[in-house]
Amino acid sequence: MKTNVGVVFGGRSVENEISVITANQAIQAMDREKYNIIPIYITKEGKWYSGEALFNVANYRDTKKLLSMCEEVYMKPIYGDNNLYRTKKGFFQKEVVATLDVILPALHGTNCEDGTFQGVMEFSGIPYTGCNTLASANGMDKITMKMILKECGIPVVDYCWFSDKEWDDKKEATVERIEEKLGYPVIVKPANSGSSVGIRAAHNREELLDAIDYAISFTSRVIIEKYVQKLKEVNCAVLGNYYECQPSVCEVPVRSGEILSYQDKYMNGGGKQSQGMQSTVREIPANLPEESTKFIQNAACETFRALSCDGVARIDFIIDEATGEIFVNEINTIPGSLSFYLWEYSGINFGTLIDKLIDIALRRKQDAGFKAVNYGENIFAAGNSGGAKMGGKMGGKFGK
Repeated sequence: MKTNVGVVFGGRSVENEISVITANQAIQAMDREKYNIIPIYITKEGKWYSGEALFNVANYRDTKKLLSMCEEVYMKPIYGDNNLYRTKKGFFQKEVVATLDVILPALHGTNCEDGTFQGVMEFSGIPYTGCNTLASANGMDKITMKMILKECGIPVVDYCWFSDKEWDDKKEATVERIEEKLGYPVIVKPANSGSSVGIRAAHNREELLDAIDYAISFTSRVIIEKYVQKLKEVNCAVLGNYYECQPSVCEVPVRSGEILSYQDKYMNGGGKQSQGMQSTVREIPANLPEESTKFIQNAACETFRALSCDGVARIDFIIDEATGEIFVNEINTIPGSLSFYLWEYSGINFGTLIDKLIDIALRRKQDAGFKAVNYGENIFAAGNSGGAKMGGKMGGKFGK
C-alpha cells in the first residue's frame, strides 16, 4: 500500500512564497509509486486548503483564483485522529478528505518553522518530518540558539540582545551597551526571522537606530552581532537525528552586498521564475582547505545534536578570513529547497532524501511509543485523594 503523505506549505509567514517553491520541489521529487501526495496549503491568513490545483506552481500567481479551485480543510486536535476534514461537505461528499500517515512540513519562518506547527502535530500524534517542537523553537530563535551553542562550546560571534519594550524604555542605555560590547560595524537581526528578512548592517549610531527600528517591525526581540568584515559564508546541511547524523558537502553562497540578502537567495534566476534556494549563485563544493571543511562538517553535526534536531537542517557558518576563525551563524531547521542541491553533490538524490526524511519521522514516532506518557496511577482513586496540600477537598483560595 502507498503511504499517504500530507505536504504542508505556505503559512502565516513572510516566507509564504518560498515555502510554496520548497513544497513544489519536494512534490516533484517524490516517488508516486510509493506515496499518495495530499497537498495542504496554509494561506497568509491561516486558512487551510487542499486540491489538485495546488500541484501547479503557476496557479499561485492568482491566489484568489487558485483557492476557488480548492476546498477548505482542517484537522482536529485529537490524539490519534489522522484525518484531514472538509470544512464544507457537499451532499454526496465524505467528511474526510484523506487519512494521513505522515506529514512533510515544507514551511519556513515564523508561525511555521518555529515549533508552532510541530506542536499541533504533536497534539494530534501524527508523524511528521523534520525537527520536533523544542528543536524547531530553539533553532528559529537566534538568541536561544546562540546561548545553547555557546554553552556547548560551539563557536558563535559575540552578540547582545534586547526586547522591543526594552528598546522603547531604555534606548540610550541599550545603544551604549551595544557600542561598549561590540563597537561598529554590527549586524542587526530580528531574533526569529529567516531568509535574511529584516536584517541590516550598521556602521554608526545613526544606521544602528534605523536598523533596530526596522528589525523591530518584524519581531519582539532583536539580536545584535559583531560584524565580521572580511568574511566568507559557508553552508553545510546535516541529515539524521540527534544521535546519528551525517554532513553534506559545503557550499559558499555568493552575495551581492555586505550580507546575503533575500534577493541573493531567491531572485537570481536570470529573469526566470524563482527556484527557491536553488536560485542562489553558489560555489559548490566549497573551495576550502580540507582542515576547514572537516571543522565545519563536524561543527554542523555538533550543532545538529546540541539542538536535538531530526530530519534535515542547514547550518550556516562565517569564516573570518582575517583571523581564520570559524563561527556558527545560524541553523535552518526546514531549509529552503530542503537543501536537496547539497545532498545531490553528496550522492543522495532528492527522491532518496525524501524517503530518508519520512523513514526518520516514522521511526521517531515508533520510538516515542515506548516512552511513558502517564504515571499509571489515579490520585483521585487513592484513599487520601485530597493530598496533604489540598486538605481532602478542593479548598484554598482557588477552591472556594
